[in-house]
Amino acid sequence: MIPINYYLILAAFLFSVGIVLIITKRNMVVVLMGIELILNAANLNLVAFSQYDPQRLQGNFFGLFVMVVAAAEAAVALGILIQVHRHFKTSNLDELDGLKG
Repeated sequence: MIPINYYLILAAFLFSVGIVLIITKRNMVVVLMGIELILNAANLNLVAFSQYDPQRLQGNFFGLFVMVVAAAEAAVALGILIQVHRHFKTSNLDELDGLKG
C-alpha cells in the first residue's frame, strides 16, 4: 500500500504547476490546461483521503463528480476559446481587449 504522503506530494506538485501555468503563460489553451491540473490535484487529494473513510466510497464518488464537472468545463471553455479565436484572431490573453471601454 502506498503511503498517503506520496499522494499529497504529487497533488501539491500538480497544483503548483497549474498555478505557475495560469500566472506565467498568456496562451488561452495553456491557462485552461493549468486549471485542469488544479482540478486533478484536488481529485487526487479526494481519492487519497477516501482511504481513511470507513465506507471508502464518498471520496471516490465526489472525485468522479468533479471529473464529470471538469470535463463539462473543458468542453464549454474550448467552445468559448474557439469563438474568441474566431473573433479576435489570436489566442494570446494580453491581446484581448473587446470588453474594454
